[in-house]
Amino acid sequence: MTDIPQQGRAFAWDKARAIIDIGSNTVRLVIYGGPPRAPVTLLNEKVSAKLGKGVAENGKLAGKAVANVLSALARYKALIDLGGVRRVDVVATAAVRDASNGAAFLDKVRELGFEPRLLSGVEEAETSATGVIGAFPDARGIVGDMGGGSFELVDVADGATSHGVTLPLGSLRLPALRAGDDRVFVRKVGTMLAKADWAAEPGVTLYLVGGSMRAFARAAMVRLGSPLEDTHGYTLDAAQALAVARQLMRRGQVLQPVDGVSSGRLASIPDTAALLAVLVRHLQPGRLVFSSWGLREGVLFGSLPDDVQAQDPLVAGVGEFVGALGVLPQQAEATARWMAQAVPVGNGGLAQAAIMLCLAAGRVEPNLRRDLACDWGLRKRWVGVSSEGRAMLAAALHANAGKQALPNDIATLASPEMLAQARGWGLATRLCRRFGAGAQAVLEGSALISDGGRLSLACQPAIAPLLQDSAKRDLAALAGHLRLQES
Repeated sequence: MTDIPQQGRAFAWDKARAIIDIGSNTVRLVIYGGPPRAPVTLLNEKVSAKLGKGVAENGKLAGKAVANVLSALARYKALIDLGGVRRVDVVATAAVRDASNGAAFLDKVRELGFEPRLLSGVEEAETSATGVIGAFPDARGIVGDMGGGSFELVDVADGATSHGVTLPLGSLRLPALRAGDDRVFVRKVGTMLAKADWAAEPGVTLYLVGGSMRAFARAAMVRLGSPLEDTHGYTLDAAQALAVARQLMRRGQVLQPVDGVSSGRLASIPDTAALLAVLVRHLQPGRLVFSSWGLREGVLFGSLPDDVQAQDPLVAGVGEFVGALGVLPQQAEATARWMAQAVPVGNGGLAQAAIMLCLAAGRVEPNLRRDLACDWGLRKRWVGVSSEGRAMLAAALHANAGKQALPNDIATLASPEMLAQARGWGLATRLCRRFGAGAQAVLEGSALISDGGRLSLACQPAIAPLLQDSAKRDLAALAGHLRLQES
């Protein structure tokens, strides 16, 4: 069989977009679908070819590594063609850029039918930083992207990048750099930063990208007992990060397996920790934020129209997710207006996302609702939300389920004031959906009112019969939370 007719294709990927990243450590294919502002991963495959290992040793791409990459790319090409993916971007980074036989390798990639783009060090840095901006629209500080062959640093502020540099500090190069005394390693890294004319204003945020950085973050989560599992958005203050780095960087130690970290990444943690310790001391950041969005997502985000880039990624992602349960963003907006006089929601997207999730939770089978606060709030991959924001989503869902005291795994992630605000969103949404089933006529004909220390539910006469015992109990619970009298 030489061709598969359109109706026989197994995948509905004709509107999807594929990114192939030929890195120093891995070659990876990711196929994205879903909303452009918050893309969903349809397929994620990688091969650990270690192209950069030969480059670090003798300046050339090793024949075996090249053969492994070309074999993987042939498979990727077949998957893309059979799936009908029309938009494909192929980017190559440090290993190919630094190798004396890199141009010949790219010719072989073209023979497979791809059009690879070789990124310069500055382009690689700025593209990764663009991915961080896509994930954290208000990002301000420094992005550090650690690949197999290089480590990029770039400033980000006001949705733009500047001052990008690339340094030979990739995960495949660090073992040789640390072969001597660690004091020598510290001096070498410091010299590289000085030659790159790199300085930072103390107290800024350092955003960290790359598989080895995420492995460090996951190990830190386990050591610090974090209830979070997704490293995207995980935040450490500088003192915490330095303390954990000093524990993990010890030479010769055999680290215990870490759930979610492969054996290969586990082995890279000590060297990654050693580099992080130097960066924290030299750059003096106030906090570290780990990002799963980097180079590939930077390619995606950078190609979006301005109006799509301006969308809130959390609202876009949650909106797509709850749409499968029959909840529309307009319903959340109407619910927010319904409660706004008594339970302020502000102008940000976090409250809208929480309300959408709370409305969707009411559509889930009762026997599946028990863990939604953790599953949807703390564990599910969302873009554009911090650790504190995740806790607020979980707190809203917990209250929406009619539960009282927050479990410790939620309560430790954000301030009491933030969590109280989120519980108000959850309790008000619970009242709204149980009172009128979210019907538009009910939302338009009633409203929550806070006046003179009392909370009431104002209704038009035709709607008043809906206020039965269950809704009255929900109203009383919300009033108690707001420290108001029910009327």
